[in-house]
Amino acid sequence: MRSMTRMIAIIGSVLLIAVQSRLYVPPTDVAGPGRIPPDVIAQLRFLRGALERGAGEEMQQLFPEGFFFSHVLYGLAWVEVGASVAPDDPLREQAITGAWWAADRLDSPASLMPFSPALDPPFGVFVVGWGTWLRTGILALEAPDRRDPDRVARVIDDCQALSAAFARSSTPFLTSYPGQAWPVDSVVGIAALRRCNDLFELRYDDVIARWITLAQERLDPATGLLSHRADPRTGQPLDSARGSSQSVIARFLPAIDPIWGQEQYRRFRAQFVTTVAGLPGVREYPHGQEGNGDVDSGPLLAGVSLSATTVTLGAARAWGDTRLAEPLRFGGEFLGMGITVGDEKRYALGVLPVGDAFLVWSKTAPLWRTRPPDQSFDPVAPFWWRLPLHAISLMLIALIWLPFRRVPHDHDSRRRLRV
Repeated sequence: MRSMTRMIAIIGSVLLIAVQSRLYVPPTDVAGPGRIPPDVIAQLRFLRGALERGAGEEMQQLFPEGFFFSHVLYGLAWVEVGASVAPDDPLREQAITGAWWAADRLDSPASLMPFSPALDPPFGVFVVGWGTWLRTGILALEAPDRRDPDRVARVIDDCQALSAAFARSSTPFLTSYPGQAWPVDSVVGIAALRRCNDLFELRYDDVIARWITLAQERLDPATGLLSHRADPRTGQPLDSARGSSQSVIARFLPAIDPIWGQEQYRRFRAQFVTTVAGLPGVREYPHGQEGNGDVDSGPLLAGVSLSATTVTLGAARAWGDTRLAEPLRFGGEFLGMGITVGDEKRYALGVLPVGDAFLVWSKTAPLWRTRPPDQSFDPVAPFWWRLPLHAISLMLIALIWLPFRRVPHDHDSRRRLRV
């Protein structure tokens, strides 16, 4: 029994040491033009298998967009992979195939079931915005003479529907569900229109410019950021800005208006980024404001949302903010306990595939495809931010071995008494 207990202690100590090594994974800037993080393809293999086994339907039981998000993020990660390699690289064709597989499943009954065809545009700005962003991304990877005419026509129709809906609306924030509007969903829709503009020269500049003006008139007065929810009739904020939506907004604003986008990103960074026990994270509510977790944020730990933290990794990379992106990547490897089995990599034992989808989408965000890393951002954590985590692990190892400390045997004690 003592030998077995000692073996368990050895295994536990090795695991704790292995966990600490995750704080020193290769930095995120290994991904740049023509390069991708080395474990991304292994993550995508796991996700594809999980989705084929029904992970999307399982995630749908957790929140209404579970199926849709699981697939669209898988497809978007493939788009980023494809954009990071040369056109003649075999990985480009693999990326296109994987992304179209996901895009086609967005039209399935399971994907569209929570949404209403009576909305403007049909099924709402969430479905049309994210779907168009994915499909335009795939078409941008394909040579013009190889694009499927039916898919091109579908994308143009969706772009026209989005543009018309924004033009008709008196508010910049279209509905995703009847009577419910989230500004983040309209941000994605406008970003999709911008890419339609660039891809097909469809002339949506006026619609986009009007949207920016209306959105800037309806910022959350407390933070100066877009609100989490908005009145579907007026677009005025119904609550404050929140990390789970701001992290997505920050990822898409570079495609809409880089100047305003960077101002918004800096505001978000200053009011939501924090550290807990040395690890950087993103709060669900601004500093000085507390609230409860919900389906958008997930459970909160000391006010930090794991979902917002994961998505902010991609936003930080999109803005070239390595001073935030690198510790977020390190922390994600530490907390997520990513493991590779065969040629597949999963996090948290793969029990929440939509979380893996958000993470791989964030890890594939282009760090400096169009600009070098911006060193003007202040450091998020001090240089010694890993030390508290090392100290905690050392204490746990000490506790594991405490029962094995040397104590005098009974015959040693009797010998001393005779003397």
